[in-house]
Amino acid sequence: MELGPREQSILALERRGFPGPGAKERAIREELGLAPVRYYQLLNALLDDERALAHDPVTVNRLRRVRDARRSER
Repeated sequence: MELGPREQSILALERRGFPGPGAKERAIREELGLAPVRYYQLLNALLDDERALAHDPVTVNRLRRVRDARRSER
């Protein structure tokens, strides 16, 4: 089963770089029509989805490493 368009858009947004503070949150609102809190909830769930890993392994693995590093700092 493939990822839906929203999930693919979330991963595509994560592949991009953003120039300054607030730019990513603005893109989340304008391009995806989501509140940033909801976006990050969906992204976190997506990182545990094997379909996401199959779709974009580089991005998913990078984000998993970042998430794991933040969790270990707590």
